[in-house]
Order: sequence, then structure tokens, then C-alpha cells
Amino acid sequence: MKIKKFGSTEAKIYELVHPIAEEQGLIVWDVRFEKEGAVWYLRVLLDHAERSVNITDCENVTRPLNKLLDELDPIPQSYTLEVGSAGLERELIRETHFDACEGSRVRVRLIRPAADGAKELLGTLISCDKDTVTVDTGAEEPAAVPLAGVAFVRLADYDEETLARELRE
Repeated sequence: MKIKKFGSTEAKIYELVHPIAEEQGLIVWDVRFEKEGAVWYLRVLLDHAERSVNITDCENVTRPLNKLLDELDPIPQSYTLEVGSAGLERELIRETHFDACEGSRVRVRLIRPAADGAKELLGTLISCDKDTVTVDTGAEEPAAVPLAGVAFVRLADYDEETLARELRE
């Protein structure tokens, strides 16, 4: 896994959508411009500091953003616009994601099993830099995993009982 940066298209769209989202009391978690099959998707993922993002939030961002995109036409090819919630178990892929989520519970999926056979780490995100993600798993020492050996890092919605059960399995 590599920490991703905005491409030029994503950066342009972020600059357009950020004030719209901010006006609605929302946070732009991510902007992705991705090709799936023959179709390009412009995905804007939203968050809110105190509650879940709902369909009304998505509509309140989609309408003015769509109008702005039609007026400015910053993307030359055709694409499908999707505006949605980043979700409870969102993937952390950008430096800002890791910074914002330090101290949060995460699930780290490994590409290959660790020496003890574990394919996942559950714990609290301590830090992440360009090479390593460090997680407090409750062991004596925090787990420092090279990003090159990580399939993904996601926020994990679990309680202590679930954590204890999963660590036993």
C-alpha cells in the first residue's frame, strides 16, 4: 500500500466542492477520479464531525456541485458523479486520513500473514508515515508494519468484546 496524493483532477474538484461542503457543515473526506471498466467515476466522499452523513447531505452537495461542474467543465471526458458518505469503516489512503484518525480503532489487513500467522491487526492507530503504520494491538509492544506489506487500513467499528474475540481466533 502507498499513501496516495490527489491527482490534478481530484485536486481541482476538491477546491470546487470544499466550500460547498463546508457551507453544509460537512467535511470532504476524499475525492476520487477512478475508471472502472469503460466508465469514469468522480466520487466525492463526505463526513461530518458529530453525526452520520445522510441522503439529504449528499443531495445538498450534489446539486450545487453538479451545477458548478456543468458551468466550468473541468473534466474533459464523460464521467458519473457520485456523492456519498465516507462510511463507518472507511479506508485510510491519504496522509490527512491517517493524521485525522490517530487514536482511532483500525483494522490493518496484511498482504501476507505475519510470523504468528495473523492476517489482520486490530487496534488503535498510533501513527503512519510514508513507510510504516504503527498500531497498538494491546501486545507489549506496538506493531510497526511496513506499508509495502499492507493491503489496506480501515477504521474499525468494534467494541472491546469483539476485539478480544477476534484476537483469540
